[in-house]
Amino acid sequence: LSQLPGWSVRPDGSIVIATGNDDALGLYRCTPYNSYGTAGESRPTRVLLKDPPAFTVRPKEEYFQEVGRGLVIPCAARGDPPPTITWVKVGSVGKSSAQVDGNSSLILHPLIKEQHGVWECTATNQVASVTTATSVHVLGTSPHAVTNVSVLPLLLAANISWEPGFDGGYFQRFSVWYTPLVRYPPRAHHDWVSLSVPAGSQHLLVENLQPDTSYQFSVLAQNKLGSGPFSQIVTSVPRGFPVTTVPPEPPAMTVHVFLSPPRALVANETVRGVLLRWDPPARASVALSGYALELRQDKGGWEVLERSIPGTDTQVLVPGLIKDAFYEFRLVAFAGSYISDPSNTVNVSTAGMEVYPARTQLPELLPQPVLAGVIGGICFLSVAVIFSTMAACIMNRRRAARVRKRRQDPPLVFSP
Repeated sequence: LSQLPGWSVRPDGSIVIATGNDDALGLYRCTPYNSYGTAGESRPTRVLLKDPPAFTVRPKEEYFQEVGRGLVIPCAARGDPPPTITWVKVGSVGKSSAQVDGNSSLILHPLIKEQHGVWECTATNQVASVTTATSVHVLGTSPHAVTNVSVLPLLLAANISWEPGFDGGYFQRFSVWYTPLVRYPPRAHHDWVSLSVPAGSQHLLVENLQPDTSYQFSVLAQNKLGSGPFSQIVTSVPRGFPVTTVPPEPPAMTVHVFLSPPRALVANETVRGVLLRWDPPARASVALSGYALELRQDKGGWEVLERSIPGTDTQVLVPGLIKDAFYEFRLVAFAGSYISDPSNTVNVSTAGMEVYPARTQLPELLPQPVLAGVIGGICFLSVAVIFSTMAACIMNRRRAARVRKRRQDPPLVFSP
């Protein structure tokens, strides 16, 4: 072994070959021995030299193609034994929709928005695996989601920054959406507020926030083809004013108001409309002021139908629903300036019902006093038009009679 450069024997008897070449090819046997001799040779082992994969054709760094068209990305490698070529999209979950032809080229046809991103070509054999990557840009789509959204809490404000995603081949704008996380909201839901971002900017300062209140932030990208997906939601708490050293005032007496929602709201069909019944709130630490009835039609937004139901009532009649529609009703209770959570929701469908004749939308859009005034005005105009027509007919008849009489009278003759 001393005659072979880079060859050595370890204390445990293993042979180390620093550089594999043709000198290492062949059969090897190991013979252990000591002062008493040897038990014989080991079974022979053969050393073979194999080549790791090496790319003969690499894909370009970037490819740009319109959505819906086809894209072929070549990739080839050699080795001993011949390597296997596989394609995978970086960051994809599950099996990708990649197709490979007989030349190990990636086939993307038709090209879709989800195939935008980094693709890796990997060549593998028994010796090693090698990988090369390329970026596919799909043009003519809505923007991709922004990434790395961060929120820097400031005094009653927050600075939101992000990294834009691919714009789909068109100029894109951004908007920041945020909403407070209220523990006990005044309504059953809360709305998001959106702020437009100046063109070309990748950050926005959101001001006039409440101190010590958690807010959720998200960023939306838009181009001429539409909106992309919202970014991940980031939660942050703006800083409040620093605490002063003024001695605290004695704690004031706090009055805990308990006002549970109305209970057991049910709907019954009658010949005059839908009759809603309910039970009063189970807990009310102050006198009940009244109820407000809310409804929404066909999964739309909630609207207040009646806000002045007396607190002593436990039922209300809802007439004049539109036929072949789906309604949802719920109640809230009032006690002074306090409002309860909504009651349970009841569903009413007027599909196929004969007790609800089809009505116009006029009574729902105009209050009854205004509606009465409109109808009275229409009636007055109708009567005025009738009288004007009759007067015109009488005058025409009189004028025609005078003309006929003038024609019948003999002409006057004057002689000199």
